Amino acid sequence: MIGIRRIALPGQVVADLEELTARIPHGDTKEARRLWRVSRATRRSLRAGLDVMAAGRGYCMYCGDGLGSTVDHFEPIARNPGRAFDWLNHVLACEYCNSHHKRDLFPVDDDGNSLLVDPTAEDPLEHLFLVLSIGTYRALTEKGAHTIKVCGLNRAQLARGRETAVNQVSALVLAWWTARELGDDVKRRAMVWTLLDQPHADVLHAMLRQAGMPGARAVFRADDELIDLLRAPELAEDLQLSGGAV
Repeated sequence: MIGIRRIALPGQVVADLEELTARIPHGDTKEARRLWRVSRATRRSLRAGLDVMAAGRGYCMYCGDGLGSTVDHFEPIARNPGRAFDWLNHVLACEYCNSHHKRDLFPVDDDGNSLLVDPTAEDPLEHLFLVLSIGTYRALTEKGAHTIKVCGLNRAQLARGRETAVNQVSALVLAWWTARELGDDVKRRAMVWTLLDQPHADVLHAMLRQAGMPGARAVFRADDELIDLLRAPELAEDLQLSGGAV
């Protein structure tokens, strides 16, 4: 899971969302679901905005692996029908995460605050630590623990995919540097595009973050060249992560 910057929607779409929200009687889950089902144009507009926000080719904002195929309500309609058309409550999810894991689950603390990480509102890496050697997450907070469980972030296929992604990112970063040193801008841009387009964007973000931590040599098995490249400001600039990395 990576942080996602939420964009502003066009004015007309915002107006449509406000109009639809006003039509939902307080606490009326049935009417909220009906309006959501019949408001196809609005759903398309929301999907278009989420596609722009999502990593790569529109990957799931929960697992980062499958392509996002559904607009998910972060806080489910069943719990809060009044947020059915709240732009801040929509994320892009793959069918597997939406149907088999997240569903209508929404754990909260004693004060009613969400115990799930909202990737569009906070930095997931403050709650989740990706163990690169085995491709699984370790919870740093209670919110992280609930997020791992509810979203199924440590399911076996994701862990295997992340393990592979570590090797792919390493090779791409080395190829990026070689192309840069040779002045091959076409290949350099191709390496950057491939880094940003691949699934498991959380692996790239975790590698960049962990390369700057005190235990980097242990994490990257004393591969000092890779560590130096992951720390390089030129890489951050090419990835457009400098001055506001997520």
